[in-house]
Amino acid sequence: MNQTFSRRRDRLLTYRAMREGKITSSRRTGCSACGEESASLEWERNLQVCPRCGFHAPIGAYYRLANILDPGSFQELEEKLTPADPLSFPGYRSKLSDLEQSTGLKDAAVAALGQIEGRRAVFAVLDSRFLMGSMGTAVGEKITRAAEYAARKKLPLVIFSASGGARMQEGIFSLMQMAKTAAAVQRFQSGGGLYISCLTHPTTGGVTASFASLGDIMLAEPGALIGFAGPRVIEQTIKEQLPQGFQRSEYLLDHGFLDRIVPRSQWRAVLAQLLALHEKGGRT
Repeated sequence: MNQTFSRRRDRLLTYRAMREGKITSSRRTGCSACGEESASLEWERNLQVCPRCGFHAPIGAYYRLANILDPGSFQELEEKLTPADPLSFPGYRSKLSDLEQSTGLKDAAVAALGQIEGRRAVFAVLDSRFLMGSMGTAVGEKITRAAEYAARKKLPLVIFSASGGARMQEGIFSLMQMAKTAAAVQRFQSGGGLYISCLTHPTTGGVTASFASLGDIMLAEPGALIGFAGPRVIEQTIKEQLPQGFQRSEYLLDHGFLDRIVPRSQWRAVLAQLLALHEKGGRT
């Protein structure tokens, strides 16, 4: 287990101690959705879900994996894969370095082999703290390699998406990742692999237009913004007012884009059930 994941696990253990009343805190956290403040301890107990309105705040990749995987089952894949700077974009390298220091991430995606209730799968999680989870060459390559690894090992593939789309600092190289990741997922599915796509707030742009929308099973967190362009851009383009809740999880579920909305506290149980059904069905 690498040091970064160990730090995240230690933090999760601290959160559990707080939930059990072993640690107290007087700090308060404001919700960006409802504007109300609640005790930070309540946010920790709720896995960073607002105690007042239920808003699911974005969380880090390692934190998410620590909440859903069996203890000790995490094995990171392609952890040394780092982004390139093909356009020599001004300030890009220093920005990447700063983000690596502040987040502990090499880039916006973490891939891992893990287990949920003893059932193995390959996981990939986008982290919006790193350039808004945008997809550049390294993220696209990591998603592609995760799909290829799952195919070789005949394991299910589970991807949690949270992204602002393609990464502008890498230009056309970033856009090429849309076709690359979509092709990798298609090859995986053609070989009989199960791909569970999990959409979190926000999932937009080129990520939505590629691998995030191609799941055999499509799941999402409550209230997540999911789409290609934002609602304001669409309204300005078509000169019409959009329906209430357009591009939110609940709207997409009603219109057939999603199979289920999964609150954060239920991800482990839901994925465990799906993996068990997949294993029982005998798909490769």
